[in-house]
Amino acid sequence: MNPALQCAIAGVGHTVYTRGTDRSTLELHLEACRRALDDAGLTVADVDGVIPSSLAEGTVEDFIVNLGLRDLAFSTSIQLGGASLIASVQNACMAISTGVASCVLIPAGRRGYSGERVSTGKAVTAASMATVREFEFPLGNIGAAQWFAQAAQRHMHEFGTTSEQLGHVAVNSRANANLNEHAVMYGKPMTLADHQNSRMITSPFRLFDCSLESDGAGALVIVSAERGRDLRKPPVLISGVGVSHSDSPTSITQKPHIAGVPAIGVAAGRALRMAGIHITDADCLIIHEGFTWYVIAALEALGVVGTGEGGPYVEEGHIRLDGATPVNPHGGALSEAHVSGMNHIIEGVRQLRDEVEPARQITGCENILVVNEGNFFDGAVLSLRRAS
Repeated sequence: MNPALQCAIAGVGHTVYTRGTDRSTLELHLEACRRALDDAGLTVADVDGVIPSSLAEGTVEDFIVNLGLRDLAFSTSIQLGGASLIASVQNACMAISTGVASCVLIPAGRRGYSGERVSTGKAVTAASMATVREFEFPLGNIGAAQWFAQAAQRHMHEFGTTSEQLGHVAVNSRANANLNEHAVMYGKPMTLADHQNSRMITSPFRLFDCSLESDGAGALVIVSAERGRDLRKPPVLISGVGVSHSDSPTSITQKPHIAGVPAIGVAAGRALRMAGIHITDADCLIIHEGFTWYVIAALEALGVVGTGEGGPYVEEGHIRLDGATPVNPHGGALSEAHVSGMNHIIEGVRQLRDEVEPARQITGCENILVVNEGNFFDGAVLSLRRAS
């Protein structure tokens, strides 16, 4: 049996999402862990596995000491950038299905405003960035906005994608965030004109094409599906998970094709086959998006639309809450918070539990796909299913 099919998310928790905090990343992670355990009706004594985020401060030892873990049977670290979180879920499922662990805690988050802002340079100090730092920084290719802008510009050149179409992604995210009281941008509406009038960051990305610099953390509690049925909240079944670590993962400029994200398609194929469903069975897509263009590229890679058709698809309104393919009902990294994609998985869980605000609840939601992108177009896709 596939390991994922035996596992479930039993608890989720997160801190307040802010733009400014005096707390350390570890403090935020610890709070999220405690909230997730409480959500599941479990305690620290139940935890025998931890997979800390490779994108933030905090080692396994930090969690052992600060949470008071007494007998940790399993831990690991995943080095896939923003795809690490779903890959961590994959590893947790394998540990549980093989009997190595029974309850795995996965924290993730960041101080993207107070600690690791792009302007500080801390966001690009990872070992995986060594090639870029040595050969591309001197030429001005110094951050994610520059890297992904090249891909978006090529997509525009090849397929006629427009800035206005990118703007429709941003406006959709902001509209959804305005229905989400947890969102950093809650109560701050935005129009397409606002998007078009926002300042240019690096062509074609304007300010509102870029994800938030925000502070916060979240955590997941993974257990067996059988155990999950006896806990506080209805378990959300992990029906499939797929990961693809693609060619030239350390530099966009070294890829043979930059106007798409094919690894997402590969990862999705693996997750969908494991889940026994088709992309058309997904009632909602939750896409971790550093930039608006990524949503368009992911829709194409997932097979929702053909190559080059993502721009018109979002422009026609199909990704709205009432559209054919609702995307990011929480507001995503563009308008809820950028916490390494953790809030995207939490949103999927809460949608399948019917716990979100009624105005943004996807009616009849049974299957959700969560998409993570990491490094330079690494792909990770998680299929979640409502428990029967």
